[in-house]
Amino acid sequence: MQRRTLLGTAAAAAVLAGANLAVAQDGPLKVGFIFVGPIGDGGWTYEHNQARLAVEEEFGDKVETVYQESVPEGADAERAMTQMALSGAKLIFTTSFGYMDPTINVAAKFPDVKFEHATGFKRTDNVGTYSARFYEGRAIQGHIAGKLTKTNKIGYIGSYPIPEVIRGINSAYIHAKKANPDVEFNVVWAYTWFDPAKEADAATALIEQGNDVILQHTDSTAPQAAAEKAGNVYTFGQASDMAEFAPMPRVSSIIDNWAPYYIERVRAVMDGTWQSDDTWDGIGAGMVKIGEISSAVPEEVKAEALALKDKIASGEYHPFTGPLKKQDGSDWLAEGETADDGTLLGMNFYVEGLTGDIPN
Repeated sequence: MQRRTLLGTAAAAAVLAGANLAVAQDGPLKVGFIFVGPIGDGGWTYEHNQARLAVEEEFGDKVETVYQESVPEGADAERAMTQMALSGAKLIFTTSFGYMDPTINVAAKFPDVKFEHATGFKRTDNVGTYSARFYEGRAIQGHIAGKLTKTNKIGYIGSYPIPEVIRGINSAYIHAKKANPDVEFNVVWAYTWFDPAKEADAATALIEQGNDVILQHTDSTAPQAAAEKAGNVYTFGQASDMAEFAPMPRVSSIIDNWAPYYIERVRAVMDGTWQSDDTWDGIGAGMVKIGEISSAVPEEVKAEALALKDKIASGEYHPFTGPLKKQDGSDWLAEGETADDGTLLGMNFYVEGLTGDIPN
């Protein structure tokens, strides 16, 4: 009995030594990134890539990062993730909603690889999810937009009719309406995350319809360029600051700050504490930032916007606070009631006052 115990101990020690030797031989942790757009898009993918660079700066030669940009959602994404895992990546960030099922499929084939999927809701033992409460930033944009418009028409370029985008439209509209009861929203669906030509066409169409403020949930700076060409049209940076268009037409922006989260998750893989989890943070946690409000915005409006930002950050105010009704007039939130995360994550309806249907 004692002999078997000693042998077991020796065997365990040998395995442990072998494991330590393997770690030493493996070298730096290989971390992969799958991007839906080009890293130079000036928006969504640009900020994810900035976070990748922050990982390199934080960990130095302890990490090796690799990425593939402009990967279409669907089968192409699955192939790209598979190749990245086969190349030795032990942590892979997949950074678009349409990568959800491909991520789950590939993760099942590589149980020893950790995956992090942005904006999705499907998790497994080796797939975690993360997103930002962009709707908090939309509330601030909506307030500024409602105060700035002279035509009382605000245009909104939507990418795809998914809950994330619908939440943003609702939040921006609610707060524009509070700032200016005469406001109307006009939503155009571009059915793309990044296509400068389509985005420019959508912005131009909205401007020709009399919308003098344009918001967007697409990734390029094309709407800003279209607004600059038209003149006297305000825009907001999406996902990144897009400050090259300040002070006109870009008057502020939502900035996605992924770097702290990426660094934290890389460190967790390194020290063996990584677990599948869901993270949904906003302004208070620093995952959503508000870009500088330009001099084109009156000081009084700027002060109001910053006060709203502080209330959201502190938790004193929730952008979805009742009384609120749905578009069809049915009750949703009573006076003082706030929306629960489950409803927000599955949001498939407009609030009262918005016109038009949400496409299927």
